[in-house]
Amino acid sequence: MRYEYKVVELREGLLGGKMSGQKLEKVLNDHAGKGWQVKAITTADVKGRIGPGGVEGILVTFERPV
Repeated sequence: MRYEYKVVELREGLLGGKMSGQKLEKVLNDHAGKGWQVKAITTADVKGRIGPGGVEGILVTFERPV
């Protein structure tokens, strides 16, 4: 069987902040409704829109059969 993958970067705000469970739950449910299944959730420094540094965030990797 063949799969396709999608990676979504999540952070709470432009300058970082704690990730809300509700926001993560909404993203997971939205993608599940389109046939995506969570493959992995990883913490990472996600590049921010302000300044050269990154902010703490998460990467959610989804997969689904093609």
